[in-house]
Parts: sequence; structure tokens; C-alpha cells
Amino acid sequence: MRARQRVKRLLYPAYEARVVRFLPTEGLPQHVGVMLDGNRRWAKAVGRDTAHGHRAGAANIEPLLGWCEEFGIEVVTLWLLSTDNLNRPAAELTPLLGIIEEAVASLADTRRWRIHPVGALDLLPAKTSARLKEAEEATRNVDGILVNVAVGYGGRQEIADAVRALLVEASAQGRSIDDLAKDLDVEHIAEHLYTKGQPDPDLVIRTSGEQRLGGFLLWQSAKSEFYFCEAMWPDFRRVDFVRALRAYAARDRRHGT
Repeated sequence: MRARQRVKRLLYPAYEARVVRFLPTEGLPQHVGVMLDGNRRWAKAVGRDTAHGHRAGAANIEPLLGWCEEFGIEVVTLWLLSTDNLNRPAAELTPLLGIIEEAVASLADTRRWRIHPVGALDLLPAKTSARLKEAEEATRNVDGILVNVAVGYGGRQEIADAVRALLVEASAQGRSIDDLAKDLDVEHIAEHLYTKGQPDPDLVIRTSGEQRLGGFLLWQSAKSEFYFCEAMWPDFRRVDFVRALRAYAARDRRHGT
């Protein structure tokens, strides 16, 4: 068994180089969304606690962003914590929030990427919300990939917040509901999403073998391509990412038609 693993380790660089060599240089995504799934199951598989899995997952974020830089991707959205996860027991949620805070601060400290929190920040503990906003402010002028960190994020929550913001704006302008309804269209709602002003994701990747959106970028992913990877997030490698890009480039995108 050990001999087989040793052979795999020796052959892996050659295999990865071959996959990269055959990756098209054109037709790659501009915006990639990633559902970083499988940290808890990975931890259980290796006989460690849940926090260890989340730390291992957090450690894999910076390499991912490096791969995105390598292949010219301009926007990355990382789903780190859903609104549903906010209901987890404090014994699990509190350490997870601390790990997220540290991970986002570490990304900001590199000054390589622009951090933009997306989610219902008002639902988060004040300390977590403040750390996310600090990272955004610290990287505001960085000339690098725009990294949306989705914390306390839910697709339905985002759409509800967008509609609420639209109604509040209309009220401040003295417009009636009837008046607003006459010219309301999808663009009006899009202008109030957490990702307003950004291109919609071209490619959405989910790790861990799960094949569902779970509420991730519900509005923005209407015309996205999806790629589901069997690897748990802590085990997600550069070659897995390249495979996702290759699969995307090989598809005949019809943009919903």
C-alpha cells in the first residue's frame, strides 16, 4: 500500500503538468464561485474534530486564489458560512467563526486580493462582522482578484434583502408601491444584490460530491455552468481546479437558451 502511494506521489506532478498543458488558453471563466464543502466529513475521515477540518479547509483558500491568478480569473466568490449554519450549536459555531475571521484577515494581510464580504452581516456576531469589514477596507485599493467572502450568506436571504433595499429606496424617493410596480424589472433587483456591479459567475464549483446548490448565488447563477468534484474541500488540489476549468472550456455555453 505504501509503495503504491509513493508511486502515485511520484507520478502526480507529471499528470498534473499534462492536464495543464491541454487546458485551452481561451474560453476560461471570468468569475468562479466555489462552495467549500466537506470540511466536517474530511475531519471525521481522518479521526479529528470538526474544528481541525475547518482549519484544513481555511488553509486551502490561499492556494485556490493563487491558481485563480495563474489562469486569469478576475472574480472569485467563496461560500464560507451559510445562514443555516448560524443555527449550529455554539460549541461548533464559535470556533468556526474564529477560523473564518483569521482566514479572511490572513488573506487581507497578503495585499494580493480585494476582499468583499457578501452576506447578511447584521446576523453575524459584531466581532465577526467588524473583522470582515476591516479586511474589506484594508484591501480596498488593492489591484488584484476581487474575492467575495460569503459569510452568513443564503441565496433566499440575499434576494429578500435586495427587495427590501429596493422598497426602502423607493420610499425615500417618495414613490408609491404602485408606481414602483409599473417599471420594476430584474435589473432593479440585481442592482441591490450583495454582488451588485459584478459579473455573474460563469462557473460554480462544489466539492465533496454533493450535487446541489444549497442556496448559493441563486439569482446570479441562473446561467452559470456547474462542476461537482468528489474531493472534500481540504483535499481539493490544483489538478482538480484545472479539471473544472477544462470541463467548463469544453462546454457549449448557451446562456440559458
